Amino acid sequence: MSPGSFDSIAAVLLIPNVSAALLAVLPGYRLPARLNVVASFATFLAALSLFVVDRPPPGPYVLVDDLNIVFIVLNTFVGFTTSIFSASYIAHELETGRLTPRYLRFYHAMYQIMMFGMNLAFVSNNIGLMWVAVEIATLTTVLMVGIYRTHAALEAAWKYFILGSVGIAFALFGTILVYMAARPVVGEGQDGMVWTLLIQHAANFDPSLLNVAFIFLLLGYGTKVGLAPLHAWLPDAHAEGPTPISAVLSGLLLNVALYALLRFKILLAANPDAIAPGPLMVTIGLVSVVFAAFMLYRRRDIKRLFAYSSIEHMGIIVFAFGMGGPLANFAGLLHMVMHSLTKSAIFYAVGHISQIKGTQRISRIRGLTVTHPALGWGLVMGVVAIAGLPPLGIFMSEFLVVTSTFARAPLLAIILVFGLLLAFGALTLRLTSVAFGNPRGSKAPAEASYVPMFAHLSLVLIAGIYLPTPLVAWFQHVARLLG
Repeated sequence: MSPGSFDSIAAVLLIPNVSAALLAVLPGYRLPARLNVVASFATFLAALSLFVVDRPPPGPYVLVDDLNIVFIVLNTFVGFTTSIFSASYIAHELETGRLTPRYLRFYHAMYQIMMFGMNLAFVSNNIGLMWVAVEIATLTTVLMVGIYRTHAALEAAWKYFILGSVGIAFALFGTILVYMAARPVVGEGQDGMVWTLLIQHAANFDPSLLNVAFIFLLLGYGTKVGLAPLHAWLPDAHAEGPTPISAVLSGLLLNVALYALLRFKILLAANPDAIAPGPLMVTIGLVSVVFAAFMLYRRRDIKRLFAYSSIEHMGIIVFAFGMGGPLANFAGLLHMVMHSLTKSAIFYAVGHISQIKGTQRISRIRGLTVTHPALGWGLVMGVVAIAGLPPLGIFMSEFLVVTSTFARAPLLAIILVFGLLLAFGALTLRLTSVAFGNPRGSKAPAEASYVPMFAHLSLVLIAGIYLPTPLVAWFQHVARLLG
């Protein structure tokens, strides 16, 4: 491993850890909030440097390849912009007494530990270490969901913990089964957990063990992805936790579990006698899309509304990767990036809106484009994007998913389009009531930074109009790696 690549990977992992230790003891609010932003920005720069330093050869614990760089850069970028949004959001929570200085230190420290856990999951070459990293990220978000200490927040955190524990237990059992399948071929010890060695010898593994392992891995990591019917923790966690954590949950943490699932999909596909992972992923993806689309009509809480939207879009992404092939995989990657940017931007807007109005009830929020034009029109643009309208990036990715499916499985494409149209109707219905009409609720000015929200939405708009050739080539290469 070259010194430059080692330094970059070490920085991606160590900066959050060191920052968390400092943030846990620093008093006050302004300095910790700024340090949180600086640490997140430094981690993002370290992730970007992986593009220019020599690619390190895979080690027993660390792997950097074209697939996980997509996730690492996206993760650190959204983590950085969310830290900017968090600074103004949490200041309001401190002023209103919802958070105390003690819990504020805890919040900032947990934020960086969460970033460490997600980054570690992405760079792990050891499937056991990856499982541990996913658990670290999960437990930190559980603690942050319950940080308000209200009955509803604690109940949501407890539900998240219980269901997440069941999911991670399934994932652990699946990981153990993969090790058992590998042991006769690669031998005892660490080699049976190293992903790059596993993929080299996967064709010789016992297919029956791999089949059972993938079922447990799909259920386990699928719980973390928020796929129906394993989704029950997600709406409560979004609704009751701080909005920056809602943005991270939708924009980042779901991607961590998705990444783990994709690694095992590649492994299973390398064994010619194992079951095809695609049909299982297609089925659970379609179920998630249609289920979430119907549930959108029943939501009365604005954060729960967009939580179910996240379930829908993760279903689209899993469906695309389940269909497989260069075009569907390309569309899945693009949709993952566009969803992360768009959904986090929506939660940035929703967070400040709920603080201004003093409620998350959709019926009590009206006329945002009149009372708070920047937030109102930002939300409009975000919903237009997440609903899949042109010329924004999600339209392009959904168009690619639908067209590739029509070419190969028209019946599945019809079901998918039905779910997309159903969700579009629900989001449009809610948007018109919230953004337009006679204003309702507080008209107090918003003390917020709009830079993160509009930065994300600008990127989504640019991606819908023009994708740079190097980016397209890179995504095409990663799509081929996915099979």
